[in-house]
Amino acid sequence: MTKTSPFRVLFRLGLLTLLVITMAGLPGCATAPKDAAARAEFEKDNDPIEPFNRAMFAFNQQMDGMLLRPAAVVFKGVLPVPVQNGVHNFLSNLRAPVVFANDVLQGEMDRAGNTAGRFVINTTVGILGVWDAAAYMGIEGHSEDFGQTFAVWGAGEGFYIVLPLLGPSNPRDALGLVTEYFVDPFNIWVRNEDAEEWIIVRALVTGIDFRARNLETIDELERTSLDFYIAVRSLYRQRRIDAIANGKATSEQPAPGITFEPELKKNTTDGKSARAE
Repeated sequence: MTKTSPFRVLFRLGLLTLLVITMAGLPGCATAPKDAAARAEFEKDNDPIEPFNRAMFAFNQQMDGMLLRPAAVVFKGVLPVPVQNGVHNFLSNLRAPVVFANDVLQGEMDRAGNTAGRFVINTTVGILGVWDAAAYMGIEGHSEDFGQTFAVWGAGEGFYIVLPLLGPSNPRDALGLVTEYFVDPFNIWVRNEDAEEWIIVRALVTGIDFRARNLETIDELERTSLDFYIAVRSLYRQRRIDAIANGKATSEQPAPGITFEPELKKNTTDGKSARAE
């Protein structure tokens, strides 16, 4: 009989808890205004569970203030820049098979070839991706995920939701996250090795890397926003529209400055005809 590690049990309980908490928020819907203009604004916001979302947003802010931001400050203040970049590059390279799969599923074969070439070069010459040798050779990277693929296939985004610990999302992108969890080759390997704790370690390091790279930008956004919740909601949607369109000009231009994707540079020379919603 195979023995299940305590980390695997805790991780699965954590996933179940997140699902229960998220689903528990669905009854907490905001009431649509009766006034026509106010109702139009309400529908544009597409945030019918705003009371739950604001509560979860406040919870995530508390977790960020207690754990993630302090870790990011130490990460950025203690580690030399080349080490920070090495961590970032390694994480990006580790996710390359997922990017490749989404390139193919979206019919973006040129971008798929770009991703495959970068992965081979960076895994070998770049020493498991620690050094972005492909970028040095002029082969820039980009990022894709299953939420973007579902959008290209015509799936609507659904309503806005703030996930516990994971932050802004929608049903389409949340399904993309679940899909990636199950099909990511690294996740499959560590699950088969009964070492699921490494999925948690990877997620934590990725979160710290993201927070460190956007430390000043997020702090400034919070300081200057009249309503930080609304500012983050708007920024998230604009960034997703831009990502789905592969950086092509859209009717809603992304707010500059914040890096949501693991790749620092995106290949924007070719786009895809996609539905943003």
